Formats: sequence, C-alpha cells, structure tokens
Amino acid sequence: MLADDDLEDQEMLTEVIRELAPGLKVETVSDGREALAKLTQLADAELPSLIILDYKMPYLNAAEVLEALAKDPRYAAIPKVCWSSSRREDDIRRCLNAGACNYFQKPSTSAELRGVTKSMLECHGSGS
Repeated sequence: MLADDDLEDQEMLTEVIRELAPGLKVETVSDGREALAKLTQLADAELPSLIILDYKMPYLNAAEVLEALAKDPRYAAIPKVCWSSSRREDDIRRCLNAGACNYFQKPSTSAELRGVTKSMLECHGSGS
C-alpha cells in the first residue's frame, strides 16, 4: 500500500515497484486518513505486505498513521517505510520510533528513485 497525496509521486513509485517486483500489487491512497480507513476494511488475509507512507499528507502525516497502526497488533508484522522531501531529524526520529523500518528522502533523479524503491522492497523482502 502506498499513501501519498502527490499523484505524480504515486505514479512514479508505482511504476518502479511494478518494474522491480512485477507480481506485487500496489494499492494507492491519497492521505493518512484514507490509509487507515482502507486498512481497517481489509480482512487479515488481505492486508498489504508493505506500507509506504509519504510524511507530509493531509489530515494525518506518516508519523500519526504509524502511531495509530502501532496500537493494533494486527499491523505489527507489516513492514512500514516513510519517504518525504523533509529531512527534519524530528520527523525521521518520530517515524522510526513509531514503527517505520526506514525513512527515505524523496529522490530527485530516476536512478535515485530506482535505488530508493529497491531499498523499500528489501524491507518488504521482494528486492530484486
């Protein structure tokens, strides 16, 4: 599952994920509230195998989503990563403390995007 309010970033990341892990289905949502609502509606067997959160989203940012997910043990086994244009240490620390396995700076080139995506998928276990 990818939660990002920037449709262009959603499309770019989804494209690279599909290229690196062709069998992986990518579900996208546009904000933190939508991510939580979607996860709540899913049966345990339908839960995503990786959650990617943009830090700066409307309604709930990545840290707030992670903090909400940490309260429910059904999400504990799902790897969660954040990506953002923010390099604020407080943002990074808050996400990692709330359960993110990594925090990535949004890349500025397609080569960097490929590298970041590969690292995200390694957290998931589908790295190529």
